[in-house]
Amino acid sequence: MAKVSVIIPTYNGSRYICQTIESILSQTYQDWEIIVVDDGSVDATAALLNPYRDRIRYYYQANQGVAAARNFGLAMARGCYINFLDHDDVLLPQKLALQVAVFQEQPQVGMVHSGWRRVNAWAEPLTEIKPWQNIPHLDLHSWLKWMPVLFSAMMFRRQWLDKVGDLDPSLKQACDVDLIQRLALMGCTTVWVKRVTTLYRQHRKNDSLNTLVQAQECWKVRKKFFARTDLPPAIQKQKAQYLYPTLVWMAWRLYYTNHWEEMKAVLLQALNYSPYPYLETVQHWINAFKVQASQHDTELDLEALTHSKEWQQLLYLVHHEASSRQFQT
Repeated sequence: MAKVSVIIPTYNGSRYICQTIESILSQTYQDWEIIVVDDGSVDATAALLNPYRDRIRYYYQANQGVAAARNFGLAMARGCYINFLDHDDVLLPQKLALQVAVFQEQPQVGMVHSGWRRVNAWAEPLTEIKPWQNIPHLDLHSWLKWMPVLFSAMMFRRQWLDKVGDLDPSLKQACDVDLIQRLALMGCTTVWVKRVTTLYRQHRKNDSLNTLVQAQECWKVRKKFFARTDLPPAIQKQKAQYLYPTLVWMAWRLYYTNHWEEMKAVLLQALNYSPYPYLETVQHWINAFKVQASQHDTELDLEALTHSKEWQQLLYLVHHEASSRQFQT
């Protein structure tokens, strides 16, 4: 019985799926099984996988979304360690070996995370992301504040996934965030492998570019979490410091995908949770956008942003709010 189950949900993944499969076949650690859950593809995905049928377990289901596909794959999995791998991502050769070694050496660990390299559609390098440089410890506090989630770069101990329950199939994009929040709240220990192990492919069909859905679901998941009655009092008391960076990140994503009106609305919402004075908050937004731009291998066009009608309207509303608060005090 394989120790690692690599679960690959795919939907119309014909362009990249073979590269993803080959990256598992090329691992230095070979005690694995590959489970591909085809979530209703209508392209050539199934045909392209035919040459691999003796090395993978392939399942087809009517289109139900990525969470349902991952849940099905998990139900079929026989391994004690689970790697959810997106069909367009690639594992570097030592990925499985490095993370399995951590589990074997540290039986208390339930999740092992690592860094990733953002690459373009042709797997050419863009930016390396090493979250441990700013987030050395992944406990409930740091997960909630920073949420550096990338399923492909992670590995899970199966017993923790059984304990926490399925991914939420009603969520199209934030089922990973929801699962991590629940695991962290249960006390699931996470440690870093301080290595880049995964190529995270950026292309025009990335689901994450549907930022309207992404923002809506991320906020829904966060609000649902903080509505729980079993949160530690210290976490509940500090919820503003967790909700504020979530909203700023959502605003960046909306800006990045040219949803500027929605960006404005989200930043106004962030104002309610900001730990900074109103006018300092605006500068923090700009700085946060600059950081995000650098991680996305681009440069923030500050002039275009600050001269846009949406930003000017935002400044007016922030100044109005600041003046009103000053008057009340």
